[in-house]
Amino acid sequence: MTASAVHPRTFAAGAGLTRRHALFAGLCLCCLPTLGRAAESFTMEEVGPGVFVRKGLIADATSDNADAIANIGFLVGKSGVLVTESGGSLADGQWLRAEIVKRTQKPITHVVLTHVHPDHVFGAGAFVQDKPVFIGHAKLTEALSARGEFYRKRLIDLLGEDRTGPVVYPTMSVAETAEIDLGDRRLTFTAHGPAHTTSDLSMIDSGSGLLFPADLLFVNRIPSLDGSLKGWLSEIERLKAMGASRAVPGHGPVAVDLAPALSDLTGYLTALRDGTRAAIAKDVPIEKAVTRVAADQRDQWALFETYNGRNVTVAYQELEWE
Repeated sequence: MTASAVHPRTFAAGAGLTRRHALFAGLCLCCLPTLGRAAESFTMEEVGPGVFVRKGLIADATSDNADAIANIGFLVGKSGVLVTESGGSLADGQWLRAEIVKRTQKPITHVVLTHVHPDHVFGAGAFVQDKPVFIGHAKLTEALSARGEFYRKRLIDLLGEDRTGPVVYPTMSVAETAEIDLGDRRLTFTAHGPAHTTSDLSMIDSGSGLLFPADLLFVNRIPSLDGSLKGWLSEIERLKAMGASRAVPGHGPVAVDLAPALSDLTGYLTALRDGTRAAIAKDVPIEKAVTRVAADQRDQWALFETYNGRNVTVAYQELEWE
């Protein structure tokens, strides 16, 4: 059974669930509460004309940082504001909304829910009052139905209910591609096949030329595999073909040159794929493979020790029956 197939009652039953047990059950905990460092002060950076991004912490969620670990931001168009990522909790989303109000009086018309992970969707509750269009992948509703309440309960345990927020579902679903016109800039959305998750949505902004691949692109922080390893490598080729030269990654610097960033990501995912295949071919049991596969990548990625073992577990399950 894959993580996306686990019923939410299975999650709820694990009130005392440890990260290790959840990891080997196939449940992604890449954005859930753990003990960690205190929150830092944040600022928005203008990375393109009318495009503002906040760099998330390279950390796991803690009671101090309110799950503010993803890169979040917004674009200001002639007719309104589109939120590119809402944040990891109601508190994080409220911070973002306050930053928007500081800079423009234009209405917040759209909020993008790039995939199911909590650090990218739980800020959405801060924008419900604006009655925007919530844009998501066609498979996001299914993913949130399976996991949303589990994620919410874990965040409540960490932050308290008043800082966590509700599970917000998309009101506009993208099955292949879609376009939003903000008057002086067009946002083109692409629904991707299973990769980082089963609900990854990317966006290109015509006003700046920036690609917003969300967590299809990790920089510096180790990627978290929760969909399909082979699919992710395939979707990287699709991202390359979109023609953008700069991107706003889901984690890492607020903006990067796309080609070298994708090259680094491909290097890790290829090492993960090839190492896992070699372990399977040699009948190395999964509990040993998690300590060996892609070990040469350790010094290149923050949080490697926390997530590489889980990535190997997910890859092993996918590649075992090739």
